[in-house]
Amino acid sequence: MTTIETHSPAETEALGAALAERLQAGDVVGFTGGLGMGKTTFTRGLARGLGYGGDVTSPTFALIHEYRGGRLPLCHMDAYRLSGAEDLFETGFFDYLDNGWTVAMEWSERVGIEPAVRVSIERIDDDTRRIRLEGRGY
Repeated sequence: MTTIETHSPAETEALGAALAERLQAGDVVGFTGGLGMGKTTFTRGLARGLGYGGDVTSPTFALIHEYRGGRLPLCHMDAYRLSGAEDLFETGFFDYLDNGWTVAMEWSERVGIEPAVRVSIERIDDDTRRIRLEGRGY
């Protein structure tokens, strides 16, 4: 496990970009942390690190956003409103994995997914986040 403090959204995004270098097709990055902690900011970094150059936004209302055009395609998913494996199946989650996508899943603990890398984000103050990385060499 590795714990890092970031002091700006740009630093949180840079940490996500660094993690992207380690990701492989079919990996799940599972996020824990409350609302407004920086999960989407971190995912923006993942997308940039994978080579995607467009906008990256929260999937809270859409449930899933897809980002293509980089080294690996990235699915950004919000599992907050899902209640288990059946709901997860209906989202197409397993199809993403079978087709070589990387999945960044907010609230992954709600559906019992064991991610390749777990990213836990804690707010210290307005700008500072304590980010714990577990899995794949962390």
